[in-house]
Amino acid sequence: MTVALTRPRAVRLAVGRPRPGVTLAAVFLALVLTAAVWPALLAGDPLAADPLHALQAPSAGHLFGTDQLGRDVFDRVVHGARHSLSIGVAATALAVGAGILLGLVAGSTHRLADEALSRSFDALAAFPLVLLALLFIALAGPGATSLIVAIGVALVPHFARVVRAQTFVVRRAAYVTHAVAFGAGRSRLVLRHVLPNVLGPVPVLAVIGLGEAVLLAAGLSFLGMGPQPPSPEWGAMIAEGRGYLHVAWWASILPGAAVTATILALTVAGRFLQRRFEGRDLP
Repeated sequence: MTVALTRPRAVRLAVGRPRPGVTLAAVFLALVLTAAVWPALLAGDPLAADPLHALQAPSAGHLFGTDQLGRDVFDRVVHGARHSLSIGVAATALAVGAGILLGLVAGSTHRLADEALSRSFDALAAFPLVLLALLFIALAGPGATSLIVAIGVALVPHFARVVRAQTFVVRRAAYVTHAVAFGAGRSRLVLRHVLPNVLGPVPVLAVIGLGEAVLLAAGLSFLGMGPQPPSPEWGAMIAEGRGYLHVAWWASILPGAAVTATILALTVAGRFLQRRFEGRDLP
């Protein structure tokens, strides 16, 4: 009876009217997603160089100006969304999958296993994300795949801790107790009764975690650990343009603005989803 009464409330909260900032963030994220999936719809060839028009300021012909090789910065920023967002999405998906698995194991197995996994989560969380990712890349070598795995591993504790805590709560629920009383095995109990009921906050955390992953990807690419030039990745573009800040600030600042705007939009969307999930009004 309690579940039947609480579910309609969650549905009503989920359809509340978002504020203008949330709408703006959603529109911007839709543009970023379009750029990542279909960049040719918004921009031209990101590798087309024209040395005769190098380091031109933003104008009607080149909205974001040109870089040191005469490449259109706007075209490169648009195409860079695919690289940065795909790395962020893949790393977040890896972290979510591993976090759910490890959190379930920690919350539903023997106390010793839970203690070992919990201390592992604490050890990983104690390291700054950038240092942990750098350590992995130093061992595995630079590249997009290493970047994805490094960021994914660094983000695992965020999801594993939440799933573990949710698992402890769900295990004490009446319907789980009844399932145990009727002879449900451990696997059936976890897959059918525990897992579906611990996933509630995970999508919200995934949206916020995606912002962290995009920031980490850009930061590590800036350090030369991600896709290598001439790939139009946002962090790599910032690194390429930093040597020309005194004559062509746009070559580095505008890709950085794209990273910042994307992270802000993901944070706003994540906070909105979190407040709706928790049943609280927006600030």
